Amino acid sequence: MVLKLYVDLLSQPARALALFVKKANIPHELKIVSIMKGEHKTQEYIDNVHPFGKIPAIDDNGFKMIESIAIIRYLARKYNVDDHWYPKDIEKQARVDEFLEWQHMSERIPLSLFFLNTYLKPMLTGKKLDDNRLQKYKSQMEDSLNDIENVWLKDSQYLVGNEISVADLVGISEIEQPRISNYDVTAGRPRIAAWMKRVQNDLQPHYDDVFKILNKLASKNASKL
Repeated sequence: MVLKLYVDLLSQPARALALFVKKANIPHELKIVSIMKGEHKTQEYIDNVHPFGKIPAIDDNGFKMIESIAIIRYLARKYNVDDHWYPKDIEKQARVDEFLEWQHMSERIPLSLFFLNTYLKPMLTGKKLDDNRLQKYKSQMEDSLNDIENVWLKDSQYLVGNEISVADLVGISEIEQPRISNYDVTAGRPRIAAWMKRVQNDLQPHYDDVFKILNKLASKNASKL
């Protein structure tokens, strides 16, 4: 049986996982689960795939896992992928883990809150966020972006050293999300701009495929300005 990935490519962690298996040449089958249609909340999905009704999840020949970072680590170890993705060297691996631990609270949460409150909630409810709360979420997101610009990318080509790793897949999957809300994360951040181009080029031809839905939404919303 081939590895099954349950994803919706609107989900940042699902995109990171999809990019990883594609670029690392891990044989797999993508099983699209639509968040907008509520397919992740069906009883069948909860009973058989993800007990908490979330995305992503995997079924690796009967071995089922949830939580994207844990899944990426498991796949890197099992499928003997190129070492740069998740290095076996204990110090290099620790640096990758260091970013992965940091990003969950310090990148994912502020960027997700900005996206949810500037795009998703207004779309679903028809109500716009008041200016004070909007500025709060924007400020929190920009603090995170500035940390990536001035700390993580200060002395290296990638988030962890000078080779691409799973840290970059996770980082860029999150950092692309604000484009849907017409926010340019690269404005005034030349290191992020250069890093994004570098990672995008490294991950082709899969990058454009994985980000197809996001690009479509970003273009659609940009046309409304």
